[in-house]
Amino acid sequence: MAKSLTWVPCSDQTLHLPIARCYRPAVAHSSAIYLSPLTNTTFKPFRSKHLIGRCSSFAGKTVILRSHRRSTPIPSPFSVSDPVPMGDMTNIVYKNANEPIEARVKDLLPRMTLKEKLGQMTQIERAVATPDVIRDLCIGSVLSGGGSKPLDNATAADWADMIDGLQKGALETRFGIPIFYGSDAVHGNNNVYGTTIFPHNVGLGATRDPDLVERIGVATALETRASGVQYTFAPCVAVCRDPRWGRCYESYSEDTQLVRKMTSLVTGLQGKPPIHHQNGYPYVAGRRNVMACAKHYVGDGGTDKGKNEGNTIIPFDDLENIHMLPYLDCISKGVCTVMVSYSSWNGTKMHSHRHLLTDILKEKLGFKASIIYWEALDRFHDPHGSNYRSAVSSAINAGIDMVMVPFRYQLFLEDLTYLVESGEVSMARIDDAVERILRVKFAAGLFEHPMADRSLLSIVGSKPHRELAREAVRKSLVLLKNGKDPRKPFLPLDRNVKKILVAGKHADDLGYQCGGWTATWEGTSGRITTGTTILDAIKEAIGGNTKVVYEENPTIKTFSEHDFSYAIVAVGEAPYVESGGDNSELTIPFKGEELLKLVTQQIPTLAILISGRPLVLEPSLLESLDALVAAWLPGTEGNGITDVIFGDYEFHGRLPVSWFKSVDQLPMDSIQNAYDPLFPLWYGLKCSI
Repeated sequence: MAKSLTWVPCSDQTLHLPIARCYRPAVAHSSAIYLSPLTNTTFKPFRSKHLIGRCSSFAGKTVILRSHRRSTPIPSPFSVSDPVPMGDMTNIVYKNANEPIEARVKDLLPRMTLKEKLGQMTQIERAVATPDVIRDLCIGSVLSGGGSKPLDNATAADWADMIDGLQKGALETRFGIPIFYGSDAVHGNNNVYGTTIFPHNVGLGATRDPDLVERIGVATALETRASGVQYTFAPCVAVCRDPRWGRCYESYSEDTQLVRKMTSLVTGLQGKPPIHHQNGYPYVAGRRNVMACAKHYVGDGGTDKGKNEGNTIIPFDDLENIHMLPYLDCISKGVCTVMVSYSSWNGTKMHSHRHLLTDILKEKLGFKASIIYWEALDRFHDPHGSNYRSAVSSAINAGIDMVMVPFRYQLFLEDLTYLVESGEVSMARIDDAVERILRVKFAAGLFEHPMADRSLLSIVGSKPHRELAREAVRKSLVLLKNGKDPRKPFLPLDRNVKKILVAGKHADDLGYQCGGWTATWEGTSGRITTGTTILDAIKEAIGGNTKVVYEENPTIKTFSEHDFSYAIVAVGEAPYVESGGDNSELTIPFKGEELLKLVTQQIPTLAILISGRPLVLEPSLLESLDALVAAWLPGTEGNGITDVIFGDYEFHGRLPVSWFKSVDQLPMDSIQNAYDPLFPLWYGLKCSI
């Protein structure tokens, strides 16, 4: 028989087992007693597939459990510090907002059991999150996967109700460690109905205006905090070197220096750190700000042939000088998290790259906050889902602190527990991860203000925010052609003509206008939220005696029945995200080229291209157009387009990416001698001659 174990009861009826007193024979026997030296440091009555029995507190007596027959060796002992007993919870350092953050972290961390620590490293999806799950497993964070929401057309108040309910579970844990809730608020709080949707990053890159981007960050933070969300997975600071990539529109530019300037979004979201703020230390100014996330570390915009989650094949100097530099700017601004890419660098998956994650990001660059990894552990091995424990080990040992599981959290926790108990993952690595997570939570003020601030609800979708988005649309528009004769510009348009034809699906589709990551993960068609389509905006902008005729797909008969002065035709891409947007052809979808050629043969035509990247423009098509505007993915405020095409404002935008002649030229590099684009990087016309 195995030696019996003496347990010491504590005041809250849980049982504490000092590690040094745990008896663990070298080989398991059916009659022996096997208690995890870590997972049962603190526990309540339970059942598991490894141990069957009940645990109770009997002062000075012996607790006996029956175990399954096992024949595997018990891991050899290793040193783990005992959890500090809770004791008197008054005047506790970690609860005192006036204490330095590091003092609070160092006070709380030793009090935590392994179970509590691993729970903090786990981010689960809201669809499987309940207050009980969060409380019982000490979960550290909850997220909304793309498009995941409490109900259809959920408002900010609906979101706040859901998140506050989940937060109550966290506050019922032993130490009341709050969760932070993460959402892809990447161009406004775009999951929530009625919010302001700003242009996607490629459009903001065309503005070349860091101050504008910072103001957008401020507005996004307010609308996001109103919904109870404290954490946004933004900004994407990828440097996109190939528009075939399905996430091209999430990148500000192919130019590293412009991307670096646009990290001003971090300041808008989190607030500006004080002058002497420690470099690399997380910073959140207050309750009206959110935690930001620089992503996807590193090189995701440089993969071979633009393949999402592909392989970036470049030397370290190029990785550092092209793709890594924006992270230095985010770190200097106190960014709270960095998200690791699922892509590879020279054949090695980024999530298992200890040199880049720990040696470079944490140690060389001095990043003191938390590294998070998105939900791809299942896909690390073939077939997907196999060798899951190995994937967990690779990720955590490489330096990842928190993992978006997001659904199989029980398996993740079970496997990570095993890895720690077996010594494959050290307690030092676990403590480093949890220390960083706690540091971020203290910096964000979550212990003091865990619940939603309902006073912010009136700001959501407010007029000042929509005016800001409208300004962003105006400044993002790039005029690529204006008149068949450069000396006779076609724009600005006359708003007082008798009749205007508006054509193309994109002219009256708010979902297409917003693109991916809006209302749902992929984005969708139709009136997905409140906003103004291009057609709506045209009708508002024209003179009182001007008639607008809208036909999505006009025919020859259309022109025989009407005397149009000119046409405005909006064509472009359907919404897409990630790998679903990878495209090796980049032609205008929905027979857009055919529609434009039909209309241009009848009347003068302005083409507005709604897309997340440059698309193929055949020479004959370009020649037939009277004017061409790249409007990118402008968001909800279509009035920003009419402000410019009717002449209230001048064109401001310049191309943040090179516009190729043929996909055979991709990838392009503006500094190479063979550079021969249709429109070069920074190209953009004005209306005035």
